[in-house]
Amino acid sequence: MKTRPSISKAELAEKFRSFIDPDFVITDNETMKPYECDGMSMYCEMPMLVVLPETASQVQQVMRLCNEYRVPVVARGAGTGLSAGAMPHKEGVVLSLAKFNRILEVDPLARTARLQPGVRNLAISEEVAQHGLYYGPDPSSQIACTIGGNVAENSGGVHCLKYGLTVHNILSVEMITAEGDRVVVGNDALDGCGMDLLAVMTGSEGLLGIVTEVKVKLLPKPEVARVVMAGFDSVQKAGDAVGGIISAGIIPGGLEMMDGYAIVAADDFAQAGYPRDAKALLLCEVDGTVEEVQEHIEQAENLFRELGATSVKTSQSEEERALLWKGRKSAFPAVGRISPDYYCMDGTIPRRQLAHVLLEMEKMSEKFGLRVANVFHAGDGNLHPLILFDANVPGEFERTEAFGGSILNLCVEVGGCITGEHGVGVEKIRQMAVQFNDEELQQFHDLKVAFDPRGILNPGKGVPALKFCQEYRSLEYKQHDHDTVEVAHG
Repeated sequence: MKTRPSISKAELAEKFRSFIDPDFVITDNETMKPYECDGMSMYCEMPMLVVLPETASQVQQVMRLCNEYRVPVVARGAGTGLSAGAMPHKEGVVLSLAKFNRILEVDPLARTARLQPGVRNLAISEEVAQHGLYYGPDPSSQIACTIGGNVAENSGGVHCLKYGLTVHNILSVEMITAEGDRVVVGNDALDGCGMDLLAVMTGSEGLLGIVTEVKVKLLPKPEVARVVMAGFDSVQKAGDAVGGIISAGIIPGGLEMMDGYAIVAADDFAQAGYPRDAKALLLCEVDGTVEEVQEHIEQAENLFRELGATSVKTSQSEEERALLWKGRKSAFPAVGRISPDYYCMDGTIPRRQLAHVLLEMEKMSEKFGLRVANVFHAGDGNLHPLILFDANVPGEFERTEAFGGSILNLCVEVGGCITGEHGVGVEKIRQMAVQFNDEELQQFHDLKVAFDPRGILNPGKGVPALKFCQEYRSLEYKQHDHDTVEVAHG
């Protein structure tokens, strides 16, 4: 980053206090401590200061000041991200949008809602339930994560196979540019003229602008929804069953998979009635009309049995269905009951490669000497391996990072990509040089410069500096079937 005009922390804070409530311009280390990381708590940095504006005009003023003095700005929502995308810059400002938490408008006829970015994902569905509507994307952290963060990471959830990711469920966003201008991208129409800047903003990880308002699509609640739970004695059989369901022409509302470690941990926590002796578990939800659901449920039950399921059970009530999903959505925190720490990865692969990749991860687990619990969106191939480790053991986190990097390299090798919904942030920035060549990375940089000429928005995240890419690619690997034992820290 270019040398910026000189301004001290105290001077900048005083300027912010002229238009933001002084109680919400935070400069002391003790109060700033909760902002040092997001959900990826292994990567931490203290910011220079934190501000919590409450109007879009205040955000504009923050950005104009920071752009003038070339001060880095990291936007933050609920801090539930899992790639260190909201980790502060030590010489920068954390711009928290926690006070932007109002649902501004609900239009039940148009099936839309206009929201501030700090509105929790689950709160949207709770608010519109009275109209027989809900918001489709449902990340496991939906009780806490915010719609602004969902836009930043293009979040999905257990129902993304049928109903899409965030990018498929929003109509427009209001954003503040790096220079402090307020613009709206997207519109209410089914299509619009010009380039699709809304898709560019969705998943941009705070690199291109600060979202201050979001307009989302709402869906009518299905007439009925039921879940088929199938246990298998191997992850390969369960992986093959995922392809079998899709090949049969059934598009489930959700199709999730857990392996043995995750099954036991989630069942201990939620008492969901999972088959605890199974090596793998599929949860297949079918929704729609009563007749449609009954037909597809019978097909799914028969197909799972034909493909080697050792147990098949179907929810008989809404309460039973909710309990089965409670176990799945509790799986991440539940795994914390069986390990001091865990490292949640995120990669996406073609469905046909599920069985192969899961078996390869079993081999990696043995070679790295680390357990791995798998909980993921099987229907769209979005993996979430949880590598279990103990941060108090010297060198174990570094070994865990290397294991995670090997999983991501494998995802790329089989035709997938290094993230599905968690973003790149800091965590996966090394693997960007595996996924993309220098010319492709240059295109990302050119796009970044078009939106943020001075590079103040979330610097050091998402896209590696080109001068480091050759370093990433020239690492000396002692590799045996993806067993990477040396890692770089760019």
